[in-house]
Amino acid sequence: MTERNHTTETEFIFIGFTDYPDLQIPLFMLFLVIYVVNLVGNLGMIVLIMVETRLHTPMYFFLSQMSIIDIGYSTVIAPKLLLTFVEEITTIPLIECAAQLFFVCFFVTSECCLLAVIAYDRFKAICNPLLYRAMMSKRLCVLFVAGTYMCGFVNSVLQTSFIFSLSFCSSNVINHFFCDVPPMLKLSCSDTHLTDLVLFTCSTVIVVTTFLVVLVSYTCILVAILRISSAKGRHKTFSTCASHLTAVTIFYGTLICIYLRPSSNYSMDQDKVTSVFYALVIPMLNPLIYSLRNKEVKAAFKRMIYRKICTW
Repeated sequence: MTERNHTTETEFIFIGFTDYPDLQIPLFMLFLVIYVVNLVGNLGMIVLIMVETRLHTPMYFFLSQMSIIDIGYSTVIAPKLLLTFVEEITTIPLIECAAQLFFVCFFVTSECCLLAVIAYDRFKAICNPLLYRAMMSKRLCVLFVAGTYMCGFVNSVLQTSFIFSLSFCSSNVINHFFCDVPPMLKLSCSDTHLTDLVLFTCSTVIVVTTFLVVLVSYTCILVAILRISSAKGRHKTFSTCASHLTAVTIFYGTLICIYLRPSSNYSMDQDKVTSVFYALVIPMLNPLIYSLRNKEVKAAFKRMIYRKICTW
Protein backbone atom coordinates (compact mmCIF):
# COMPACT_ATOMS: atom_id res chain seq x y z
CA MET A 1 0.00 0.00 0.00
CA THR A 2 2.83 2.40 0.83
CA GLU A 3 4.49 1.69 -2.51
CA ARG A 4 1.17 2.24 -4.30
CA ASN A 5 0.70 5.61 -2.61
CA HIS A 6 3.98 6.85 -4.06
CA THR A 7 3.48 5.50 -7.57
CA THR A 8 2.41 7.78 -10.40
CA GLU A 9 0.15 6.27 -13.06
CA THR A 10 1.63 6.00 -16.58
CA GLU A 11 -1.72 5.72 -18.34
CA PHE A 12 -5.37 6.49 -17.69
CA ILE A 13 -8.67 4.85 -18.60
CA PHE A 14 -11.64 6.87 -19.86
CA ILE A 15 -15.08 5.85 -18.66
CA GLY A 16 -16.78 8.18 -21.12
CA PHE A 17 -20.44 7.26 -21.53
CA THR A 18 -20.02 3.52 -20.89
CA ASP A 19 -22.61 3.82 -18.11
CA TYR A 20 -25.23 3.74 -20.88
CA PRO A 21 -24.53 0.49 -22.82
CA ASP A 22 -27.86 0.59 -24.69
CA LEU A 23 -27.01 4.04 -26.08
CA GLN A 24 -23.50 3.29 -27.36
CA ILE A 25 -24.40 3.10 -31.06
CA PRO A 26 -26.86 6.06 -31.07
CA LEU A 27 -24.38 8.22 -29.11
CA PHE A 28 -21.53 7.23 -31.44
CA MET A 29 -23.59 8.22 -34.49
CA LEU A 30 -24.72 11.46 -32.83
CA PHE A 31 -21.22 12.59 -31.88
CA LEU A 32 -19.83 11.53 -35.26
CA VAL A 33 -22.44 13.62 -37.08
CA ILE A 34 -21.76 16.59 -34.77
CA TYR A 35 -18.02 16.34 -35.39
CA VAL A 36 -18.40 16.05 -39.18
CA VAL A 37 -20.80 19.01 -39.30
CA ASN A 38 -18.33 20.91 -37.11
CA LEU A 39 -15.44 20.23 -39.53
CA VAL A 40 -17.47 20.98 -42.66
CA GLY A 41 -19.01 24.15 -41.22
CA ASN A 42 -15.79 25.64 -39.87
CA LEU A 43 -13.68 24.66 -42.88
CA GLY A 44 -16.40 26.14 -45.08
CA MET A 45 -16.23 29.42 -43.16
CA ILE A 46 -12.44 29.54 -43.52
CA VAL A 47 -12.55 28.86 -47.27
CA LEU A 48 -15.40 31.31 -47.83
CA ILE A 49 -13.58 34.10 -45.99
CA MET A 50 -10.37 33.36 -47.90
CA VAL A 51 -11.90 33.40 -51.40
CA GLU A 52 -14.44 36.22 -50.97
CA THR A 53 -12.65 39.58 -51.13
CA ARG A 54 -15.69 41.36 -49.68
CA LEU A 55 -15.12 39.39 -46.47
CA HIS A 56 -11.51 40.57 -46.13
CA THR A 57 -12.34 42.76 -43.15
CA PRO A 58 -11.18 42.63 -39.52
CA MET A 59 -14.38 40.99 -38.30
CA TYR A 60 -14.18 38.09 -40.75
CA PHE A 61 -10.45 37.71 -40.18
CA PHE A 62 -11.28 37.15 -36.50
CA LEU A 63 -14.11 34.76 -37.42
CA SER A 64 -11.72 32.70 -39.55
CA GLN A 65 -9.42 32.41 -36.54
CA MET A 66 -12.37 31.33 -34.40
CA SER A 67 -13.14 28.59 -36.92
CA ILE A 68 -9.52 27.40 -36.68
CA ILE A 69 -9.79 27.33 -32.87
CA ASP A 70 -13.14 25.48 -33.00
CA ILE A 71 -11.68 22.83 -35.30
CA GLY A 72 -8.63 22.60 -33.03
CA TYR A 73 -10.18 21.85 -29.68
CA SER A 74 -12.99 19.67 -31.00
CA THR A 75 -10.38 17.59 -32.88
CA VAL A 76 -8.34 17.23 -29.70
CA ILE A 77 -11.39 15.72 -27.97
CA ALA A 78 -13.72 14.08 -30.52
CA PRO A 79 -11.56 11.19 -31.88
CA LYS A 80 -10.84 9.86 -28.38
CA LEU A 81 -14.50 10.25 -27.43
CA LEU A 82 -15.60 8.24 -30.48
CA LEU A 83 -13.09 5.52 -29.56
CA THR A 84 -14.77 5.05 -26.18
CA PHE A 85 -17.84 3.76 -28.02
CA VAL A 86 -16.01 1.16 -30.13
CA GLU A 87 -13.29 -0.05 -27.76
CA GLU A 88 -13.96 -2.09 -24.65
CA ILE A 89 -11.34 -0.11 -22.71
CA THR A 90 -10.06 3.28 -23.90
CA THR A 91 -6.69 4.17 -22.44
CA ILE A 92 -4.51 7.25 -22.85
CA PRO A 93 -0.80 7.47 -21.91
CA LEU A 94 0.26 10.06 -19.34
CA ILE A 95 2.14 12.20 -21.90
CA GLU A 96 -0.81 12.12 -24.32
CA CYS A 97 -3.17 13.05 -21.49
CA ALA A 98 -0.94 16.03 -20.64
CA ALA A 99 -0.86 17.06 -24.32
CA GLN A 100 -4.66 16.80 -24.55
CA LEU A 101 -5.13 18.93 -21.43
CA PHE A 102 -2.62 21.47 -22.77
CA PHE A 103 -4.39 21.90 -26.11
CA VAL A 104 -7.87 21.98 -24.57
CA CYS A 105 -6.77 24.81 -22.24
CA PHE A 106 -4.98 26.53 -25.11
CA PHE A 107 -7.95 26.55 -27.49
CA VAL A 108 -10.59 27.37 -24.85
CA THR A 109 -8.54 30.28 -23.48
CA SER A 110 -7.81 31.54 -26.99
CA GLU A 111 -11.52 31.47 -27.86
CA CYS A 112 -12.34 33.39 -24.67
CA CYS A 113 -9.88 36.11 -25.63
CA LEU A 114 -10.96 36.11 -29.29
CA LEU A 115 -14.61 36.66 -28.34
CA ALA A 116 -13.47 39.74 -26.38
CA VAL A 117 -11.47 40.94 -29.40
CA ILE A 118 -14.50 40.55 -31.68
CA ALA A 119 -16.62 42.51 -29.18
CA TYR A 120 -14.02 45.31 -29.24
CA ASP A 121 -14.02 45.19 -33.05
CA ARG A 122 -17.83 45.57 -33.13
CA PHE A 123 -17.54 48.49 -30.68
CA LYS A 124 -15.10 50.28 -32.99
CA ALA A 125 -17.17 49.53 -36.09
CA ILE A 126 -20.41 50.87 -34.60
CA CYS A 127 -19.17 53.69 -32.36
CA ASN A 128 -16.38 54.97 -34.65
CA PRO A 129 -17.46 53.96 -38.18
CA LEU A 130 -15.51 56.70 -40.00
CA LEU A 131 -12.21 55.81 -38.30
CA TYR A 132 -12.84 52.07 -38.13
CA ARG A 133 -10.66 50.97 -41.05
CA ALA A 134 -7.80 53.22 -39.96
CA MET A 135 -7.96 52.12 -36.31
CA MET A 136 -8.41 48.38 -36.98
CA SER A 137 -5.43 48.03 -39.29
CA LYS A 138 -4.20 44.68 -40.56
CA ARG A 139 -1.16 44.90 -38.29
CA LEU A 140 -3.32 45.54 -35.20
CA CYS A 141 -5.62 42.65 -36.09
CA VAL A 142 -2.64 40.30 -36.38
CA LEU A 143 -1.34 41.55 -33.02
CA PHE A 144 -4.74 40.96 -31.42
CA VAL A 145 -4.83 37.37 -32.72
CA ALA A 146 -1.22 36.76 -31.66
CA GLY A 147 -2.14 38.09 -28.21
CA THR A 148 -5.07 35.68 -27.90
CA TYR A 149 -2.84 32.75 -28.79
CA MET A 150 -0.16 33.95 -26.37
CA CYS A 151 -2.73 34.12 -23.54
CA GLY A 152 -3.87 30.62 -24.45
CA PHE A 153 -0.29 29.34 -24.43
CA VAL A 154 0.62 30.88 -21.07
CA ASN A 155 -2.56 29.65 -19.37
CA SER A 156 -2.25 26.14 -20.81
CA VAL A 157 1.39 25.87 -19.69
CA LEU A 158 0.39 27.00 -16.20
CA GLN A 159 -2.63 24.70 -15.93
CA THR A 160 -0.84 21.66 -17.34
CA SER A 161 2.28 22.08 -15.22
CA PHE A 162 0.26 22.44 -12.01
CA ILE A 163 -1.98 19.46 -12.78
CA PHE A 164 0.83 17.10 -13.74
CA SER A 165 3.00 18.07 -10.80
CA LEU A 166 0.42 16.16 -8.73
CA SER A 167 0.51 12.40 -8.06
CA PHE A 168 -2.11 10.11 -9.53
CA CYS A 169 -1.78 6.95 -7.50
CA SER A 170 -5.16 6.10 -6.02
CA SER A 171 -6.80 5.30 -9.37
CA ASN A 172 -6.16 5.65 -13.09
CA VAL A 173 -9.83 5.69 -14.12
CA ILE A 174 -11.06 9.08 -15.38
CA ASN A 175 -14.83 9.48 -15.10
CA HIS A 176 -14.82 11.65 -18.20
CA PHE A 177 -14.14 11.39 -21.94
CA PHE A 178 -11.04 13.63 -22.05
CA CYS A 179 -8.32 14.93 -19.74
CA ASP A 180 -9.81 18.08 -18.23
CA VAL A 181 -8.82 20.05 -15.14
CA PRO A 182 -11.71 19.16 -12.75
CA PRO A 183 -11.64 15.35 -13.27
CA MET A 184 -7.83 15.29 -13.04
CA LEU A 185 -8.01 17.15 -9.71
CA LYS A 186 -10.56 14.62 -8.48
CA LEU A 187 -8.26 11.78 -9.48
CA SER A 188 -5.14 13.06 -7.71
CA CYS A 189 -4.04 11.60 -4.38
CA SER A 190 -1.96 14.72 -3.60
CA ASP A 191 -3.09 17.72 -1.61
CA THR A 192 -4.80 19.77 -4.31
CA HIS A 193 -5.87 22.81 -2.28
CA LEU A 194 -3.11 25.09 -3.60
CA THR A 195 -3.44 23.80 -7.16
CA ASP A 196 -7.21 24.16 -7.02
CA LEU A 197 -6.88 27.74 -5.76
CA VAL A 198 -4.29 28.75 -8.38
CA LEU A 199 -6.17 27.21 -11.31
CA PHE A 200 -9.52 28.56 -10.13
CA THR A 201 -7.96 32.04 -9.82
CA CYS A 202 -6.42 31.85 -13.31
CA SER A 203 -9.70 30.70 -14.87
CA THR A 204 -11.60 33.42 -13.02
CA VAL A 205 -9.19 36.16 -14.13
CA ILE A 206 -9.39 35.08 -17.79
CA VAL A 207 -13.15 34.62 -17.91
CA VAL A 208 -13.97 37.75 -15.88
CA THR A 209 -11.48 39.98 -17.73
CA THR A 210 -12.61 38.94 -21.19
CA PHE A 211 -16.28 39.05 -20.14
CA LEU A 212 -15.80 42.61 -18.83
CA VAL A 213 -14.34 43.62 -22.20
CA VAL A 214 -17.42 42.13 -23.89
CA LEU A 215 -19.77 43.78 -21.38
CA VAL A 216 -18.21 47.25 -21.67
CA SER A 217 -18.06 47.00 -25.47
CA TYR A 218 -21.72 46.05 -25.76
CA THR A 219 -22.78 48.68 -23.25
CA CYS A 220 -21.15 51.31 -25.48
CA ILE A 221 -22.74 49.69 -28.54
CA LEU A 222 -26.18 49.75 -26.89
CA VAL A 223 -25.79 53.45 -26.07
CA ALA A 224 -24.79 54.15 -29.68
CA ILE A 225 -27.75 52.16 -31.03
CA LEU A 226 -30.22 53.99 -28.79
CA ARG A 227 -28.98 57.29 -30.24
CA ILE A 228 -30.05 56.23 -33.74
CA SER A 229 -33.31 57.95 -34.56
CA SER A 230 -34.94 55.40 -36.89
CA ALA A 231 -36.12 51.98 -35.76
CA LYS A 232 -34.87 50.48 -39.02
CA GLY A 233 -31.40 51.91 -38.43
CA ARG A 234 -31.32 50.57 -34.88
CA HIS A 235 -32.34 47.10 -36.04
CA LYS A 236 -29.79 47.08 -38.88
CA THR A 237 -26.98 48.15 -36.55
CA PHE A 238 -27.89 45.65 -33.85
CA SER A 239 -28.13 42.81 -36.38
CA THR A 240 -24.42 43.22 -37.18
CA CYS A 241 -23.48 42.03 -33.68
CA ALA A 242 -26.47 39.81 -32.78
CA SER A 243 -24.73 36.61 -33.91
CA HIS A 244 -21.64 37.39 -31.84
CA LEU A 245 -23.77 38.18 -28.80
CA THR A 246 -25.50 34.80 -29.19
CA ALA A 247 -22.16 32.97 -29.38
CA VAL A 248 -20.82 34.87 -26.34
CA THR A 249 -23.87 34.03 -24.23
CA ILE A 250 -23.67 30.30 -25.00
CA PHE A 251 -19.89 30.03 -24.59
CA TYR A 252 -19.46 32.02 -21.37
CA GLY A 253 -22.55 30.48 -19.79
CA THR A 254 -21.12 27.00 -20.31
CA LEU A 255 -17.62 27.90 -19.08
CA ILE A 256 -18.98 29.48 -15.91
CA CYS A 257 -20.98 26.32 -15.18
CA ILE A 258 -17.86 24.13 -15.50
CA TYR A 259 -14.81 26.07 -14.34
CA LEU A 260 -15.85 28.93 -12.07
CA ARG A 261 -16.80 26.89 -9.05
CA PRO A 262 -14.92 24.94 -6.38
CA SER A 263 -13.95 21.37 -7.26
CA SER A 264 -15.89 20.15 -4.20
CA ASN A 265 -19.12 21.06 -6.01
CA TYR A 266 -18.08 19.24 -9.19
CA SER A 267 -20.45 16.54 -10.44
CA MET A 268 -18.72 14.23 -12.94
CA ASP A 269 -21.82 12.83 -14.64
CA GLN A 270 -23.53 16.20 -14.91
CA ASP A 271 -20.49 17.97 -16.30
CA LYS A 272 -19.72 15.26 -18.86
CA VAL A 273 -22.91 16.39 -20.59
CA THR A 274 -21.97 20.07 -20.18
CA SER A 275 -18.48 19.38 -21.54
CA VAL A 276 -19.95 17.76 -24.65
CA PHE A 277 -21.86 20.97 -25.21
CA TYR A 278 -18.86 23.31 -25.11
CA ALA A 279 -16.35 20.89 -26.67
CA LEU A 280 -18.44 19.69 -29.62
CA VAL A 281 -21.81 21.41 -29.88
CA ILE A 282 -20.64 25.04 -29.58
CA PRO A 283 -17.88 24.63 -32.23
CA MET A 284 -20.55 23.15 -34.51
CA LEU A 285 -23.02 25.96 -33.77
CA ASN A 286 -20.60 28.86 -34.25
CA PRO A 287 -20.38 28.72 -38.08
CA LEU A 288 -24.16 28.19 -38.24
CA ILE A 289 -24.80 31.18 -35.97
CA TYR A 290 -22.44 33.46 -37.90
CA SER A 291 -23.73 32.35 -41.30
CA LEU A 292 -27.48 31.99 -40.80
CA ARG A 293 -27.74 35.33 -38.96
CA ASN A 294 -25.36 37.20 -41.26
CA LYS A 295 -26.52 38.57 -44.62
CA GLU A 296 -22.97 39.21 -45.83
CA VAL A 297 -21.93 35.59 -45.26
CA LYS A 298 -25.08 34.25 -46.97
CA ALA A 299 -24.57 36.60 -49.92
CA ALA A 300 -20.89 35.62 -50.19
CA PHE A 301 -21.83 31.93 -50.09
CA LYS A 302 -24.38 32.41 -52.90
CA ARG A 303 -21.79 34.26 -55.01
CA MET A 304 -19.25 31.48 -54.51
CA ILE A 305 -21.78 28.78 -55.46
CA TYR A 306 -22.88 30.80 -58.50
CA ARG A 307 -19.27 31.14 -59.70
CA LYS A 308 -18.71 27.40 -59.26
CA ILE A 309 -21.85 26.60 -61.29
CA CYS A 310 -20.86 29.02 -64.06
CA THR A 311 -17.40 27.45 -64.39
CA TRP A 312 -18.81 23.92 -64.92
